[in-house]
Amino acid sequence: MQVHKGRGAVSGQASKRFNLPQREADGDWLDAMEDIDGPARHPATTVTEEHPRSILSFNKSPDIPFDRSINAYRGCEHGCIYCFARPTHAYHDLSPGLDFETKLFAKPDAAKMLRETLAKPSYRPAPIAMGTNTDPYQPIEGRYRITRNLLEVCLEARHPVTITTKSDRVLHDLDLISQLARRNLVAVAISVTSMDAKLSRLLEPRAAAPAKRIAALGKLAEAGVPAHVSIAPVIPSITDQFLEDILLAAREQGIDRATWIMIRLPHEVAPLFREWLEAHFPDRASKVMATIQSMRGGRDNDPEFFTRMRPSGVWADLFRRRFKVAMQRMGFSRPEISLDCSGFRRPSLDGQLSLL
Repeated sequence: MQVHKGRGAVSGQASKRFNLPQREADGDWLDAMEDIDGPARHPATTVTEEHPRSILSFNKSPDIPFDRSINAYRGCEHGCIYCFARPTHAYHDLSPGLDFETKLFAKPDAAKMLRETLAKPSYRPAPIAMGTNTDPYQPIEGRYRITRNLLEVCLEARHPVTITTKSDRVLHDLDLISQLARRNLVAVAISVTSMDAKLSRLLEPRAAAPAKRIAALGKLAEAGVPAHVSIAPVIPSITDQFLEDILLAAREQGIDRATWIMIRLPHEVAPLFREWLEAHFPDRASKVMATIQSMRGGRDNDPEFFTRMRPSGVWADLFRRRFKVAMQRMGFSRPEISLDCSGFRRPSLDGQLSLL
């Protein structure tokens, strides 16, 4: 089993749901490949620009606290092996494995499309979630700055927005985010899975190190930005040991709100995660999967509304109790954040504010 340095997925496993072509090579040919082509190279990252017809995605899920979102990018170079968004690449005849983290798509017209959407007379404001599928601050944001352009439109229109990221690159837009915060228009969540940089490199090889994420939380809090630490995902026997350490580190940075999400393994994520376990933690792979299945009704994943985000069973109850006790002991108040929609003003399509 080949492990690709700097990548999360072990393979470029194709989807069986859509009958994508899977390559099978003859053993003799595999033996001769390196003699002919030389040593295998690390998969390179490519970015394709795309121009969709719309930029806001709406949902009616009872399990998540928002009804609209923006994804400036498809695919994510962070390479988090557990990412529940990996199966979306299968819709485009690409592998949810290595393709998801190496064949990326950017939407350079996103801010223009958002402006057009917000300007429609029929549009009614509600917080827009960014980073719910792929990370808005993954490395290519440094080149494209699509997330920054979107925030500029939100600030102009006085439109509320939430941001979820695993990157301290969010601080590059602190000037805009702090302005949004002063108007109660933004909340930021930074996801931290462990406090072990070595483990993080295996789980999420191109995401910011845990210490950088914790420090970013402190900078956000210092700037008056409503921010919280998201312990997500929790992986039994891999990352659960870091619960108290993450909470303590965040609390020391002035963070008073925290949440957690148990690992989910929809569709192709489950076999990819199993491959990763066998490559990096063969000694506990069966234990990890057995614990996950104990919380998901005996399956690798529970896709049902109302229960998919609420793991059940003894292990889940134990972790839930640990979280509650740690929150109380460390002084987390877990205040609910309610963003302001009352100041919304429709942006003009020529970039000039309306006088009405």
